[in-house]
Parts: sequence; C-alpha cells; structure tokens
Amino acid sequence: MTAYRSPCPIATTLDIVGDRWTLVILRDLLTGKSRYSEFLTSPERITTNILADRLEKMEAAGLIERSPYQQRPLRHAYRLTDMGRALHPMLREMCRWANRYVPGTWTPPESFVRE
Repeated sequence: MTAYRSPCPIATTLDIVGDRWTLVILRDLLTGKSRYSEFLTSPERITTNILADRLEKMEAAGLIERSPYQQRPLRHAYRLTDMGRALHPMLREMCRWANRYVPGTWTPPESFVRE
C-alpha cells in the first residue's frame, strides 16, 4: 500500500497525478497515443528518462498497463486502465477552465471534450 501525505482526497490525488508530466501523458493516452516514441512527439518535449520514470510510476499506481507489441527489441504499448480513464472528466474540466481563463490556450479536439 502506498503512503499518502494525508487522507485529504485532493492531496491524495495530487500525490498520484500532481507532478509536471503525468496529466500530460494521460492527455496523450486519451487522444490516441500508446507508444513510447509517440509520447516523445508531444509539444511539451518530455525527456526520455522522465518519460520512462512517469510511465513506470503510472503503471505502479494502476493508471496504465503495458503490453509488448515487439519482441526484438522488446517494446511496449501503453493503455489506460479503468482507473486512468476515470480521470478524463477532470482533464476535460481543466481544459474548459484554461480555455475560459487563460488566453492563448488551444481548444482540445471535440472528441476529447465531448462527454
């Protein structure tokens, strides 16, 4: 069992997804990316060591699961679990908030914001 800093649901959620990269990777998974190389093409320019670390932590937290798609060399595809997909409404609301209050933010694809 993972130790969280407090039983507060907001603090606990931040302990799981509150770093600089996890929600960006979740966004990419929700918009169709599934392979390591695809995550590296995102405009935020995550480094390979950070990406590897976050994918490992996300898998350990139960947000994603991986499965091999190539044996030599071994490569994995990643997909959201039910727990990871359940964060989609929160990400949708974050997009709506930013679009309303932060000038210059781009509008996500309709498929992302549709409920």
